Amino acid sequence: MKKQLIKYLSISPREFRGFVVVFVIILIIYFTPIIYQKLTYQPLKISIEVLEPKIKEIENFDTKNNYPKKFNSENTTKSTLFNFDPNNLPLEDWIKLGLSEKQAKIIKNYEFKGGKFKSKQDVKKMYSITAQQYQKLEPYIQIPDKQAYSNIQNNNQNFDNKTKPTKATILIDLNEADSLALTTVRGIGPSFASRIIKYRNRLGGFVSINQLKEVYGIDSIKYVQISPQLKIASSIIKQININTSTFDDLKNFPYLTYKQMNAIIAYRKQHGNYKSEKDLSKILILSPETIEKIKPYISF
Repeated sequence: MKKQLIKYLSISPREFRGFVVVFVIILIIYFTPIIYQKLTYQPLKISIEVLEPKIKEIENFDTKNNYPKKFNSENTTKSTLFNFDPNNLPLEDWIKLGLSEKQAKIIKNYEFKGGKFKSKQDVKKMYSITAQQYQKLEPYIQIPDKQAYSNIQNNNQNFDNKTKPTKATILIDLNEADSLALTTVRGIGPSFASRIIKYRNRLGGFVSINQLKEVYGIDSIKYVQISPQLKIASSIIKQININTSTFDDLKNFPYLTYKQMNAIIAYRKQHGNYKSEKDLSKILILSPETIEKIKPYISF
């Protein structure tokens, strides 16, 4: 048994030489790349001309957002900061202050439901405004108290009594006045007159003096100043037939988004004509507040 095991494990001189040759070949294959690399290695020379473009690229890179600063600056809203009262501030002004349209609509929806900003802290509590945005806006927030509004009204009345007593009793019809007539209202210049008429045309007419707050640039203080000089005597409102209107008929109406307009037309095509505003409530994208706002402007 021992002899057979020795015979089985032993190798002949020929086999040993073959093993040595194979081992040497393996060593040559393994060390050849290493030797070649050492023999041909040359230090990499980098000139300032090569590095300069890369340095500029790194400097223009926004590490916070993981994309170039140039791209970032072109795709972010440029803000213009100014003193403002957040109560009844037009949507366009919120966007001008640096908020997105979605953020601004959340704030306007909060106001539509009866929300008021009584202090700066109320603005800070709005979840749609980030801490960084509030930090930028905080120095410009000016919320007059009730006494301030009373003083504005009293000052306007005193001004009327002292300088133009006869005009204090003249009220301008908001739905019938042209640009010239509106400029006779103290606080309304040609620019505001033009904006009011353009917005009136988009609406189809005013049903409430409060709708003036929706005109771009008319904040709470401006509204307090001009509203006592205006009235709505004419009840003629240009209505939109909700059962025959096309997208082009609806696209300029300020109370509906494009998605809501398309939903109204699509629902009508699927289910037939609307019979009342109750049918509109079946469209999920239309909130009760939106239906209430558009109700005076639609017909069936």
